Amino acid sequence: MTQLGGVQSWSLGVTLQLVLAAFLHQGFATVAPPTTAAPHKEPSRPEKGNYHVYSTNNTACLLASMGLQLNITFSSVSQNKTLQEVVNLQPNMTKSSGLCATESAFLKLTTDSDKTNLTFFFTLNTTTNKYHLSEVSLFAVRPDTKEPFSTNNNSLDYLQGTLGYSYMCRQEQTLDVTQDLSINTFQLQVQPFGLDGDHFGAAEECQLDEDDMLIPIIVGAALAGLVLIVLLAYLIGRKRSHAGYQTI
Repeated sequence: MTQLGGVQSWSLGVTLQLVLAAFLHQGFATVAPPTTAAPHKEPSRPEKGNYHVYSTNNTACLLASMGLQLNITFSSVSQNKTLQEVVNLQPNMTKSSGLCATESAFLKLTTDSDKTNLTFFFTLNTTTNKYHLSEVSLFAVRPDTKEPFSTNNNSLDYLQGTLGYSYMCRQEQTLDVTQDLSINTFQLQVQPFGLDGDHFGAAEECQLDEDDMLIPIIVGAALAGLVLIVLLAYLIGRKRSHAGYQTI
């Protein structure tokens, strides 16, 4: 009887150990290691490309040097929702063409094996001798859309310049074209009218560049004023100290 009780106690102890081991194994097996979301990757800065349009006598009539980044909003078929995509134009894979007239000119950039066409239209006011970017259109064949992406705006007023001068903006600027398209430009210089040979005329800089140059001037002037105040305080204090010695 005593032997039977000992066997039962031993069996119970073994059973409890097995149950505990199985429970611990299941607990460790179901606890997954924590996962971290992939970091958001910002789009890289686009390379600067040099583009040109030649007239019938084989002389340049439009020059453009710039990095271009397209912000496109489109309806995805596979995901059944609206998506936003950032696309950098690659200069080594982009062809330029266009046409120049007395009061208008356009630059057409073709890339992605002729599946993407981005066109800039410029208008010249012959009364004021001022030009501006008046229209932008984009046509792109995309793999995840029911039909090609197409958008256009012919009532723009960007990149304003003077005949014979180029428009320059080194800072990044955004051109809002339509609800579905905006364009970021980098290191931009363009001249659609009044070229003298194959080089840009004198540059008229954008407000962003002027503001960027103004900041160090203001900081420098403030530091110079601070140095002057300290110097004057030192001279006045030294003069008073010298006068006190004379009185004694």
